[in-house]
Amino acid sequence: MKTVLAIYLRDLRRVIKNPAAAVIILGLVGLPSLYAWFNIEASWDPYAQTGGIAIAVANEDKGTTIRGQPVNVGKEIAAKLADNPSVGWTFVDRAEAMRGVKHGDYYAAIVIPDNFSASLATILAAEPSPATLDYYVNEKINAIAPKITSKGASSIVQEVSRSFVETTSGILFGLFNEAGSELEASLPSIEKVKTLLFKLEAAFPQINAAADTAQRDVELASGVVAKAQKRLPDVAALAEEGRALSEKTGALLEQSRTALGQMGPQIKQDLLILQQLAGAARSVTSLLQDANPDLDAVGTAASGAAKRLRTGADVAGRLAGMLAQLDGLSGASQLSAHAAKLEQTQAGMLEQAKLLDSVAGAAVQGERPAEELVGRLNTLAGEGETRLGDLLAAYDGQIAPRVDEALGKAAAAAGTAQAALKDASDAMPDAKRVLTDAASALTLGGTELAKAKAELPAAQRKIGEIADKIRAFEKENNLADIVKLLRHDAQKESAFFAAPVDLKENKLYPIPNYGSAMSPFFTTLSLWVGAVLLVSVMSVDVDEPGVIYRSRHVYFGRYLTFGTLAVLQSLCVTLGDIYILGTYVARPGWFVLFGMLLSAVFMLIVYTLVSVFGNVGKALAIVMLVLQLGGAGGTFPIQMAPPFFQKIHPYLPFTYAISMMREAVGGILWDIVRRCLMSMVAYTAAALLLGLALKRPINRLLAGSTRKAKESRLLH
Repeated sequence: MKTVLAIYLRDLRRVIKNPAAAVIILGLVGLPSLYAWFNIEASWDPYAQTGGIAIAVANEDKGTTIRGQPVNVGKEIAAKLADNPSVGWTFVDRAEAMRGVKHGDYYAAIVIPDNFSASLATILAAEPSPATLDYYVNEKINAIAPKITSKGASSIVQEVSRSFVETTSGILFGLFNEAGSELEASLPSIEKVKTLLFKLEAAFPQINAAADTAQRDVELASGVVAKAQKRLPDVAALAEEGRALSEKTGALLEQSRTALGQMGPQIKQDLLILQQLAGAARSVTSLLQDANPDLDAVGTAASGAAKRLRTGADVAGRLAGMLAQLDGLSGASQLSAHAAKLEQTQAGMLEQAKLLDSVAGAAVQGERPAEELVGRLNTLAGEGETRLGDLLAAYDGQIAPRVDEALGKAAAAAGTAQAALKDASDAMPDAKRVLTDAASALTLGGTELAKAKAELPAAQRKIGEIADKIRAFEKENNLADIVKLLRHDAQKESAFFAAPVDLKENKLYPIPNYGSAMSPFFTTLSLWVGAVLLVSVMSVDVDEPGVIYRSRHVYFGRYLTFGTLAVLQSLCVTLGDIYILGTYVARPGWFVLFGMLLSAVFMLIVYTLVSVFGNVGKALAIVMLVLQLGGAGGTFPIQMAPPFFQKIHPYLPFTYAISMMREAVGGILWDIVRRCLMSMVAYTAAALLLGLALKRPINRLLAGSTRKAKESRLLH
């Protein structure tokens, strides 16, 4: 030990006494800091500077009209982009945009075609077609810029889609609401016609009895005929009014049929959204699969999932109610099974929401939910996804055709009622003539009375047919339910379909800027570079004339010198990161200590390689540096790297060094730090084993080649 300390202290005295050596040593101590600082400063917050990235926008949209209202979506997009400073939007024509992209004046170009608004308006047509934005990007200018410009283009598409869904769904639901209002306003008149017809039907036995009595009692028969003649004008007026109302009802039902047919894709979209919501509980149960789950994250996720599931349950209930009502129109119970599945889905979502509330409550109290509860959540999520998958599979082939069939039957029934009322109206002159003849017959005698009596059965049959058709219509259809179905709140429905899901972001370990987030990587990298610089400039051997040292004395004695300088490099880098650059570090003290530890370990590894293998060891240290740049996951997630780097990732010192520094920057989890420290201990043990066991034999083996290399006067 005395010999090791003697070598170390002699090295320190020589540095202090030799100004030239001291200057070089100070340069070696400070140089890695410059490497780290310049790289961290350069990457401090690049995504806040995207306003200088020029993207050309060429708007050729000619606009269109929707229900008589002029619409120009391209002009609206251009106006919104002009107020968006996140990217350097530049508004030019198509020719200038294409020229600028080709020559690098613009990183990308977005061209809004002349039929953009017209294509969006086809949603109200029988065969809608999607609108297209032309996006051009010059990928040879810069590797990152195309990703940023693509994000800008995607945000445009998302905003247009959201606004379009909200607008068009609002129009459709507005049509339904308008049809429902008109039908509701006509209900009193329809009820009045129905009541009068039923009264007339019920009065015919009295009329027949009066005719029979008339033969016996002319005076009594005359009174009955007078009563019938008095009612006949009312019946005729009601028949005409009923026919007009039935025509209007048929038109309204046909309009409703068309409107519901246009709503079909939206109903299918509802089912898709419900299928996604049905498995919302899995995002919570997946968090509980960890051995030590983050109960705060579990509670937050459970509360959010419960809220979404209750919203989905409400939507499922409304869809189930709609299918049940339409099933009543068809009279064949063809939609009842699908409505039942939606009701089961609603019940399952409400039960999941209730269970998720229990999970959130347990998480708030710091308790892990029971396995039975988690299993029940997964079972309910699977059942809900299966039911909704069955509904989606059956939608186009079963549900949509039967919905149309139900409305078709309603329209046919309205047509039948119209025809019956027309027949009744056409028969009124005959009935009037019959009653007039009856009155004349009563006056003239029993012969004419018999003729009037003979005409009464025909009138009774016509009125009975009309009444039977009205009763058949009421048995298969309920106008009040149809009105209720059509009169949903159009504004609330369109707002829901425009944004059915809200994303709530929760940052667990927030880091305010990109440069601070990259400081663990660049700091670790600079410490390795500093170690390589030291062994490249300073000698790892001890050459004292007349003194012969043992191999282990040289190894430990000179390492103390290198290790001291490496720790000084680490102090310079880490303290400069914090106090010169202002890098965000949650635990500054541990950041500095971790840096000192890593620098000592890196120095030991590099020093051992050079001490054992000489110049070959320097090359090995550089090779390790290159491998760790791609395989440590310092910049991009390791899952994005090629398979080779993913395989060597767990064995690289940088992997655990960067992880330790990240813990200090973002917030320490000590189980991660302990795992990284154990890895550093393993690397230290491997380096010591290599240095102590192989230094002497390999130095002897390479002595001849080293001597010849020095004789070339090119290598030292």
